[in-house]
Amino acid sequence: MKISKSDYRTLAEKSSPKSPILKNCSLAFLVGGTICTIGQILLTCYQKLPIKPEDAKTLVSVSLIFMAAVLTAFGIFDKIAKHAGAGTLVPITGFANAVVSPAIEYKAEGFVLGVGAKMFTIAGPVIVYGTVASVIYGVVYWLINMT
Repeated sequence: MKISKSDYRTLAEKSSPKSPILKNCSLAFLVGGTICTIGQILLTCYQKLPIKPEDAKTLVSVSLIFMAAVLTAFGIFDKIAKHAGAGTLVPITGFANAVVSPAIEYKAEGFVLGVGAKMFTIAGPVIVYGTVASVIYGVVYWLINMT
C-alpha cells in the first residue's frame, strides 16, 4: 500500500506530540539570560581586581568555560539542558559542553584514540565552518576596504 505525501504528513502530525513552544522559549530565555548574567557578574568582580580590562574579559570566558566543563563532567549541565533546551547553547558554555561530553564518553578507549580522537566530534565542524566563515568575511572586508 502506497501512502501519499499529504496522507503521511497528516498521519505524522496526528502522532507527533505538541511542543509547548511558549514554555520552551521562556525557559531558553531565562536560562540563557542567567548564564549571561553570571558572565556579567563575573566581569564586574574581575574589573575590581588590579588587572587590565581585556584580561578581565578573558577571565570571564575562561571561568564560564571552566564552569560548563565541570558541570558537564558531573552530569549537571545535561540535566539543565534537558529542561532549558536552547538556553544552554549560549555559545561559550554550549561549546564547552560539546567538547567535554565526547571526551568523557570515549575516555575508556584511552587518551589518544578515545579522548584525543573523539573530543571534537561535535565541536569540530563548528570550528571548521567558523574558521572558513571568518576567512571569507575577512576577504570580503578586505575587498570592500581596498579603495
